Formats: sequence, structure tokens, C-alpha cells
Amino acid sequence: MSKVVVMDHPLIKHKIGIMRRKNTSTKEFRDLVSEVAMLICYEATRELPLTDIEIETPLVKTIAQEIEGKKLCIVPILRAGLHMADGILNLIPNAKVGHIGLYRNEETLEPVEYFCKLPVDASEREIFVVDPMLATGGSASAAITLLKEKGISKIHFLCLIAAPEGVKRLSQAHPDVDIFIGSLDERLNEHGYILPGLGDAGDRIYGTK
Repeated sequence: MSKVVVMDHPLIKHKIGIMRRKNTSTKEFRDLVSEVAMLICYEATRELPLTDIEIETPLVKTIAQEIEGKKLCIVPILRAGLHMADGILNLIPNAKVGHIGLYRNEETLEPVEYFCKLPVDASEREIFVVDPMLATGGSASAAITLLKEKGISKIHFLCLIAAPEGVKRLSQAHPDVDIFIGSLDERLNEHGYILPGLGDAGDRIYGTK
């Protein structure tokens, strides 16, 4: 079964609390998305494998450690995931970036794919799929299914806010994918929005509503 990690760091709780407020400005909301994503990524990368390498300091030769293998790839689900990716790139600037475009059918609440572009060596990398909201779990599950169909197996999912219904659906659909959550909220409403939530993350990031 998936490992589900809900953040308990005071900084994350504080910043998400500011994001929830309806009077938080677009700029401040956008900045907080990047900041919280970076903090969640710090936890999500805790178990990355390391390898020893020999380096030379200004004084002596010594053994240091670096992340093993082809390293990392961030895959935001468009469009709201883009600013999460920006925050993670502040922490891991050499990571490659792919993109998956999905939108939610407002009647069925199911995801519809419209775009997918990945690095050519994505199957050799640790993949971090990012989306601010894990609501019904449909978009996240569809995105990860798409990645697996392309031969990718080392996948993690990061979100700012999640509903229990989305966590259950994603962990059942992909029990091999670990889920890292900024805040686990109460439930979904009848329209598939997270309560108490923070509204539509994409609209609040881009000021489109």
C-alpha cells in the first residue's frame, strides 16, 4: 500500500493557513504555493539513494555523497502544478521537468488528457508528480497511469491539500506510489471541491477568478 505522509512542520501549517484565507492576494498565494512545495519536497526526497564520491576540498581529498543515478524529474499537472514545480526547482535546480495536461470534466468529475511531454530519459529518473489539490484523485491517478504506460516506475506524488476520498482512490489505484500531503482536509463537497480547502488553486495562482 502507498506510504501516505502528512506534513506536520509548523512552517507548512502556518503558510497553508495563510493560503486558505480568501483575502490572500494572488501574488502572495502564488509565492506560498512555491514555498510550501519546496518544504514538502524536502521531506519527499529524504530516502533518495546516495553514492560515495571522492572530491577535493581546498585542504584535502575526502569522500562526499551525491544522489545516485539519473537523479530527478518534476512533472507538474497543468496548470496549477507549475508553481509547485518552480518551488521545487529552487531546491533542486538541476532536476528535469516534464508536463502533463489534464482538465476535469465538470459533469463527470473525471480527468481528460490534452498534453504530455517528458524528458527522453524520464524512465531512468525519480519522478515527482505535483498538483496543489488531491480532490477526487482522478487527475492524479490518470497522470500516474500515463507515466507508467511510458515505462516509468519510480513515482512519487506531492500535493498541498488533499481530501480523504482522493487519498483513498490514488493509493488504491497506485499502491506503489508514495503520497506526500501538506494538509489532509475533511472531505469533498457535492461539487468535488475540498473542504475546508482553499478554493480553486489554479484560479487563485493566476488570478482568473
